[in-house]
Amino acid sequence: MSSKVSPEHPAGETGNIFNIQRFSIEDGPGIRTTLFMKGCPLRCVWCHNPEGLEAAPQLMWFDVRCIGARDCLGACPVGALQLTAEGMLIDREACDACGKCADACPAGALEVVGRRYTPTEALDEVMRDEAFYRNSGGGVTVSGGEPSMQRRFVERFLSMAKEAGLHTALDTSGYSPPGVLTRLLEHADMVLLDLKLMDPDRHRELTGVELGPVLDSARLVGTGDRPLWIRTPVIPGCTDSDENIAALASFIGEELASARRWDLLAFNNTCGSKYRRLDLEWKLEGRPLIEAARMERLADIARCSGVKEVVWSGATRRES
Repeated sequence: MSSKVSPEHPAGETGNIFNIQRFSIEDGPGIRTTLFMKGCPLRCVWCHNPEGLEAAPQLMWFDVRCIGARDCLGACPVGALQLTAEGMLIDREACDACGKCADACPAGALEVVGRRYTPTEALDEVMRDEAFYRNSGGGVTVSGGEPSMQRRFVERFLSMAKEAGLHTALDTSGYSPPGVLTRLLEHADMVLLDLKLMDPDRHRELTGVELGPVLDSARLVGTGDRPLWIRTPVIPGCTDSDENIAALASFIGEELASARRWDLLAFNNTCGSKYRRLDLEWKLEGRPLIEAARMERLADIARCSGVKEVVWSGATRRES
């Protein structure tokens, strides 16, 4: 599909999407398609989608696919690539992710993460699975990254999706200016909101942003009739204390009347390869999965919030 900007959609209204995930069953009710928008103001140390952090497209090299053809080296117009015995070296300062190297690679070892779509193009992709949404009570979810960073595109896309009769969901970190979030909420049938930590200092240390705006957003979406699902990543040594889950439960129970479900998401330790492909440091390298019994205990604490449905999911390890 062409990413050319059409006259109906000016450049500012296109969206940079790093993944369109079909047949998703975890991002809202029913079978859904999830659009992952590129760019996030948070820098959570446990982030399992590092390719969604930066707003601009990025080049990734997959060592397991590389056959050493070297066609990519000559195709790069700025000389940003060097293939060594240790692997591909990418000059991140010089590389503008133009994609010419990826086009030249016969093995598909280079990929540009992030592609621009107009709202119409994105909706065309989503509508391909309309029958599955209709039969399962599903729809479309816009996630990230942080969708509010691409407000114009997301607002237009959600509006068009609703006009097409789709159920719409907004998955947000909550770190967004109130005016921006309010405009997006006008086109969202439900909200999925990440709540990670209730201690302001720990929140700043582990996510890179202040807690206050997140709680303000939670209060904004936590009133009214729009269903709200809370999602909390349970990260060993970061968010997994009894005290943190109890504090979150208290806040949710007292202030988020529209909360219908609370998901506790067990730590994912399989994303280190993504960081290496982007020349980033995976700070939780080697940290083990959490125990299933621990997740069960935290879920019991979470049920004190009064939220009707509290569930946990994700890979766990046996008790040591």
